[in-house]
Amino acid sequence: MRCAPPDNRPTPLEFATCRPFLVREIAALGNLRVVLALGALAWRSALEALEENEVAIPRPRPAFAHGARADLGRVTLFASYHVSRQNTNTGRLTADMFDAVLRRIRREMGEPRTRIS
Repeated sequence: MRCAPPDNRPTPLEFATCRPFLVREIAALGNLRVVLALGALAWRSALEALEENEVAIPRPRPAFAHGARADLGRVTLFASYHVSRQNTNTGRLTADMFDAVLRRIRREMGEPRTRIS
């Protein structure tokens, strides 16, 4: 989602309204290899949008957890807690935790190690 909804939580209608855009964006990325979902809601939405793009999603669906990785064939889905103020101010998500996920993604993609600032 590319918005900040009221109460910091999109409604089911907002998800349904936005999903076609996400599905089309994924379809347009022909060489897509990695997706990073920021939060459990994004994880679920990414799985649904990838499935609509004919990416095989195992059953039961992979569960969200910070640092989770789901190999979905041609696409690998990674998860992080959302980088919201609520998560960063409370320490639920630290810069080191987020950087660790990004480093793991870079390794997955075979990119050289560089400093994440």
